[in-house]
Amino acid sequence: MNEFTTLGLDSRLIKQLEAQGIDTPTDIQRETIPVMLQGKDVIAQAQTGTGKTFAFLLPILEKIETEAPEVQALIVTPTRELAIQITSELMKLVEERDDVNVLAVYGGQDVERQIKHLNKQVHIVVATPGRLLDHVRRETIDLSHTSYLVLDEADQMLHIGFLREVEDIINETPESRLTALFSATMSSDIKQLAKRFMRSPEKIRGKEKGKTVEEIEQFVIETTDRRKFGSLTETIDEVRPFLGIIFCRTKRRVSKLNGDLKAKGYLSDELHGDLSQSKRESVIKRFRDAKIQLLVATDVAARGLDIEGVTHVFNYDIPQDTESYIHRIGRTGRAGGDGASYTFIAAKDQSFIQMIEKGIGKKLARKTVEGALPDGEERNDERRNDQRSRSSHSSRKTGSSNNRNRNSGRNRNKR
Repeated sequence: MNEFTTLGLDSRLIKQLEAQGIDTPTDIQRETIPVMLQGKDVIAQAQTGTGKTFAFLLPILEKIETEAPEVQALIVTPTRELAIQITSELMKLVEERDDVNVLAVYGGQDVERQIKHLNKQVHIVVATPGRLLDHVRRETIDLSHTSYLVLDEADQMLHIGFLREVEDIINETPESRLTALFSATMSSDIKQLAKRFMRSPEKIRGKEKGKTVEEIEQFVIETTDRRKFGSLTETIDEVRPFLGIIFCRTKRRVSKLNGDLKAKGYLSDELHGDLSQSKRESVIKRFRDAKIQLLVATDVAARGLDIEGVTHVFNYDIPQDTESYIHRIGRTGRAGGDGASYTFIAAKDQSFIQMIEKGIGKKLARKTVEGALPDGEERNDERRNDQRSRSSHSSRKTGSSNNRNRNSGRNRNKR
């Protein structure tokens, strides 16, 4: 028997799940679905890869009133990629139905096209904060009838600066709504947000579908800024990832590193906010299909990626806080597979790595990979070494000559 039937779901939803080969709920689904069906607010602490998307989509679809023309469910995500991914999963669940209308609303799309769709009957909207508020201000979307509000990856939304936008969005919805908040970590800001806008929420902690932080092999590579690229390539050559994600702090550093890797013959590409939507989707598909081995990305661009086969994460630039570190390394070890992370640090990064170790309650193993200098610098270093060697040799010769002269003088005085 399909175990989802015990959770109180409609036979049409059960049929769609079975069509996807899904008959057993994950822990987060088993705990969250009944609570949401009862109309209670939920705070669920769960990583990507735990089945959390279906945990909120299934009860929403169960309760949606298809005869009503208004937006009844709003799902807010931090990134376009995650919005696209959730919408894709949602469309699979309703593909045999013509009574549920879904719309994804995010930047990079034509606004007028979105407005055209919003003028029609839309039941469920999946959106990023910025573009959603743009429609609110244009009065092209009405959230006053929203019965279900989901904040997915809430910690990341707040981490990248969307707190004010999230608050504004919540204030556009009725106080009677059901609110479901999903987050990998529970920061003080998340708790404050929940305290202000949620009503006696049920707290649920999901188990990892893949590796936990404790289970992922984690290493710190001690190097220098000048030798970091060489340390990275030596590490890649040594561990030979099937698929690897390399994190950099800024879009500029992502592009620079990707160019350097390509110049060395690595199959890599870049993912950051300056790419067009079609280019971003193409890069993710090529990575998912293992057409490229290494994906160089910023934290924000990689949010929502749930790709099987990612064996290694490389923190080329050290994360600035523990939450970012946990999110990054959580990209690897999916579905119980092996996972390993490597964080590259110079002397100036010691305080950050100590903060991360304190945050995760674990001392990370150190490795020293000196790494070759960039080609031009390597030659310059060789020239400097040659010059120092010649200078040292010349000094020894001069010193020996002076010693002979002094000895000769002393000998003459003796004569």
